[in-house]
Amino acid sequence: MNLEESRQAIDRLDKEIVRLLNERTRHVLKIGEVKLKSGGEIYAPHRERAILDRLCALNEGPLTNESLQAIYREIMSSALSLEKSLNIAYFGPEATFTHQAAVRRFGASLNYVPLKTVPDVFAEVSQRRADYGVVPVENSTEGVVTSTLDMFVDTELRVVAEIVMPIQHCLVGRGPQSGIKRLYSHPQALAQCRSWVRNHLPEVEVIETSSTTRAAELAAEDPATAAIASALAADRYQLQLLHADLQDNSANATRFLVLGRQIPQPTGNDRTSLILSIADKVGALHKCLEPFRENEINLTKIESRPSKRKAWAYYFFIDLDGHVQNEPVARAIKALDDYCSMVKVLGSYPKAA
Repeated sequence: MNLEESRQAIDRLDKEIVRLLNERTRHVLKIGEVKLKSGGEIYAPHRERAILDRLCALNEGPLTNESLQAIYREIMSSALSLEKSLNIAYFGPEATFTHQAAVRRFGASLNYVPLKTVPDVFAEVSQRRADYGVVPVENSTEGVVTSTLDMFVDTELRVVAEIVMPIQHCLVGRGPQSGIKRLYSHPQALAQCRSWVRNHLPEVEVIETSSTTRAAELAAEDPATAAIASALAADRYQLQLLHADLQDNSANATRFLVLGRQIPQPTGNDRTSLILSIADKVGALHKCLEPFRENEINLTKIESRPSKRKAWAYYFFIDLDGHVQNEPVARAIKALDDYCSMVKVLGSYPKAA
């Protein structure tokens, strides 16, 4: 097949792809009508995961699975936007890693609402001004985001999905690296790049900001300043990329949670998050962990936080493998009532791919 024949073949395929995409979207809209009438959620993480897994199983290349999923993410995003005008609140401002995580999960076709604090995101979703919210919960280098954990104590929101995103920090600015006098960034980003900053910019004044995007904005004002921020933030403020991959840990990643109102259906590869309040007695925590061992449930995380209501009283946040509709998980959670003053299921949701 020569060049012109190949181009004609592409044109024919594009015509068919457009026809099929519109046919697919019409079916999605019909499903959306049924969901809205029954009071169901438009966004279905379990169904999304099943579709993406099935597509990857069908994929024979040369497209990579990652590229195929990115294409279908936008196809599903455009269909979602036609079903209902969804608002996605996130811990902003724009061009932060949380913003990127939100777009990675929901695609570019929806409405995104940047908010100043994590509690603001919870409030926006709780008061139904936003359909879903995206907040960071832990970083592989620096640990948990305590403000996110603390907000779960009093909210009725559910975790409906998780996003795990590699974090690549960049040194950005208007002038050369040798001329930098001040360095701006968010405390988390600075902590994740601590060794690099110490070794490469030992004399520079380090100033904390409310976000990496705010740091980039400040760096755009003065050639003698720089920021640790994302490449997206550098592009937004027309800054030079002075150095890439500053993070001390090459495997640096952040886990984000999607906040919603209903627990998704099981997928067979799920995670459940709980909060426990345990009596202040010898062996109380050990007794609470026993039901998980007895039901052969793998615990992937245990984190304690002060209750802030009584001195030396704590909540325990637990992540485990499985869904609340799985019988072993249901048995274990029911058994916790004998040892805990409070057991709260935050959500059961598909594990991040």
